[in-house]
Amino acid sequence: MSVQTEFDVDFDGTVAVITGASGALGSAAVDRFLEAGATVCAVDVIAPDDEDSLLERDPDGESDLEFYEADLTDEDDVASLMESIADDHGRIDHLLNIAGTWRGGDHVEDTDLEEFDLLLDVNLKTAFLASKHALPHLQDSTGSIVSISARSSLEGGEGDGPYRITKAGIRLLTETLAEENRGTVRANCVMPSVIDTPMNREMMPDADHDSWVDPLEIADVMAFLCSDGAAVTSGAAVPVYGEA
Repeated sequence: MSVQTEFDVDFDGTVAVITGASGALGSAAVDRFLEAGATVCAVDVIAPDDEDSLLERDPDGESDLEFYEADLTDEDDVASLMESIADDHGRIDHLLNIAGTWRGGDHVEDTDLEEFDLLLDVNLKTAFLASKHALPHLQDSTGSIVSISARSSLEGGEGDGPYRITKAGIRLLTETLAEENRGTVRANCVMPSVIDTPMNREMMPDADHDSWVDPLEIADVMAFLCSDGAAVTSGAAVPVYGEA
């Protein structure tokens, strides 16, 4: 589904770091920030191959898109990543913490520790480490951070407790970053419900897909939160539920 952008943002001369860039939402964010004129540093744990849609966004190497391979759960790797990006491009203005995953189906007493650790690492630890090591550069540029929480993080639920816990942690991380960097770095997060992705459609074939939110629509909100139009907004958890 094609989504029309309803507002203009100008990121010309800025550098955006987007984690989880090979996923559906990450790819949409890459498109949105490139469209707005940013230099985009796309980060994922595995480098894209020739068939990857991320590379198709820059087949001739003419746009300001560069891929960085990094394990965002490894602090040394993240520290090296942010230094490399800053060295390569001279600055970091926007950090989009999109890397994440979902697991669910079991009650707490039946949840393997490995599954809990996976969610904690991929959803929360990656955002913590990326924010920690991007912050010195974001402070220099008076930049912004936008992370991905979830609607389900607002309350407990049955069967996907560890996921909800990690996404609630993203909200608290966001509020903490906003408070600690007041007047210097703005930090916000968005809370999707169900995102309209091929994987979600495959997992829930009988659901009302028309009520789901297109990744590009969420990317629009993330771009706005990084823009001057949201200069007075920090510490917010913004619903992006659509009709879901």
